[in-house]
Amino acid sequence: MTDPQDTTSAGHAGLRLARRGATAVVTLTNPPAHTWTAESLAALTRLIGDLNRDDAIRALVITGEGEKFFSAGADLKLFADGDKGRAATMARRFGDAFEALAGFRGVSIAAINGYAMGGGLECALACDLRIVEPHAVLALPEASVGLLPCAGGTQWLSWTVGESWAKRMVLLGERVDAETALRIGLADDRAPKGESLAAALRWAERAQGQSPGSVAACKRLIQGARSAPAASQLVAEREAFVALFDTEDQREGVQAFLGKRSPRWRNG
Repeated sequence: MTDPQDTTSAGHAGLRLARRGATAVVTLTNPPAHTWTAESLAALTRLIGDLNRDDAIRALVITGEGEKFFSAGADLKLFADGDKGRAATMARRFGDAFEALAGFRGVSIAAINGYAMGGGLECALACDLRIVEPHAVLALPEASVGLLPCAGGTQWLSWTVGESWAKRMVLLGERVDAETALRIGLADDRAPKGESLAAALRWAERAQGQSPGSVAACKRLIQGARSAPAASQLVAEREAFVALFDTEDQREGVQAFLGKRSPRWRNG
């Protein structure tokens, strides 16, 4: 997919960043299976921080290069010698990277264009929304090699599909195809082969019609419901609603609606 506004930046190990208008597109580029390394995870953490400070970016799409792999997760060769220190470093890097991704202030969408295994699926789960292609396969197979998902997989998967399916995928090692992923809520939509990125970009464009401040506040509230009591979140919801009245975008949004025009968001 071409776009005259595309610009690409280098300097992120295992990642390629392109900007398409107000959307950042992050492509995983560590062939053949786009496995994560300590360097690429640290690069993702830094990149999300940079995007959060860039008011021109409203949405984020992440995908894998090519048509076979989104990401196969970690390279198991890293753990072959049983080095506990390396395991601790990788677990921390995975956690930092995907928690940063989950905390991205805009809308994040995973365009799953193939296998999303282990840390690859955890990356997709850290996004707000997921679009799968027909040949995609999703799994958390860590227990089959004496490991476990350490980058949020047990938590985000349970929140997304419920405890029963999470146990089937983690405890039994069940792999999920695109049709099943859509049926159980692991995926939010399906696109034809080779078109998940285009579909994700269309969703990203829709997200840009929303107030950036409202989106950030709503994300915090929705994700906060996973761990905070409902009573406290209801109070937080009301407080966040009132706090929006300190922003220019609140006034702009209401005035644009009443004036029958599109809002001009200022992210403030």
